Amino acid sequence: MNVVVVNNFDRMSEEVAKIMIKQITQKPKSVLGLATGSSPLRVYKLLVEYHNRGADFSGLTTFNLDEYVGLSKEHPQSYRQYMNENFFSHVNIKPENTFVPSGVTEDPEEECRLYEQSIKQAGGIDMQILGIGSNAHIGFNEPGTPFDSITQVVDLSESTIKDNARFFDTIEEVPTKAISMGIKTIMQAKEIVLMANGGSKAKAIYGAVMGRITPEVPASVLQLHPSVTIVVDQAAASKL
Repeated sequence: MNVVVVNNFDRMSEEVAKIMIKQITQKPKSVLGLATGSSPLRVYKLLVEYHNRGADFSGLTTFNLDEYVGLSKEHPQSYRQYMNENFFSHVNIKPENTFVPSGVTEDPEEECRLYEQSIKQAGGIDMQILGIGSNAHIGFNEPGTPFDSITQVVDLSESTIKDNARFFDTIEEVPTKAISMGIKTIMQAKEIVLMANGGSKAKAIYGAVMGRITPEVPASVLQLHPSVTIVVDQAAASKL
C-alpha cells in the first residue's frame, strides 16, 4: 500500500488525475472503475483539461461504483447525471462504453447480476478509483458488509444518508438504498486508487491504512490488495 500525503484538495486531485492519465496513456483501452461524490469532482475537471490538450479517451470503458435505487438517470442527483455533467459529456469517451447501474430497473437483483457480467465481459477493471465514507465505506459497502460481496442492493446507513443530504434539498429526499459494486468486485481490480480529504475522513483513513482488517471497517480490506495507492491531504492523514 502506497500512501501519498499532499497539502490540500487541489494537490490530491492533481495527483489522482496524473495517475489516471498515466494509466490511460499506457493502455488506451483501459477499463476504469469510477467514483462519484465530492472527492473526485476536481479530478474529472482536470481529466477534461487533459482531453482538451489532446488526451484521447475514445478507447476507454468505465464502470461506476454505484447508483441510488429509485433515481432515474435524468434525476439531477443520480450518479449517471453526475458523470454526464462532470466528465462524460466533455470528452470523447463512447457513451455505449460507460456503465452505471440503473436505479429504476424493475428487477434490481437482475441488474446487479448483469452488471457483474458486464465487468467480466470487459475483461475486468484495470484501475478502480475510490472515495471513502466517514464510516470507512467504499462504494456503498457499509460497515459489516462481507468481504466476499459482489454487486448487490444495499441499505444505506444513517451516517451515509446524513453525509449525502448536502446534495439534496432535504434529508427525506435522500434514497435509502443503492446498487453498489461489492467489496470482492472492487478488490478484483488490478489497481486501486483511493482519495480522501479533510479531517472528517481522518479516522476512516487510519482504519483503512493501519487498523485491524475487519468488515466493520470496509476500507481496511484494501490492506490485502497487491496494488493500492491512497492519496490524502494533510487533514485526512492527521491520524496516521
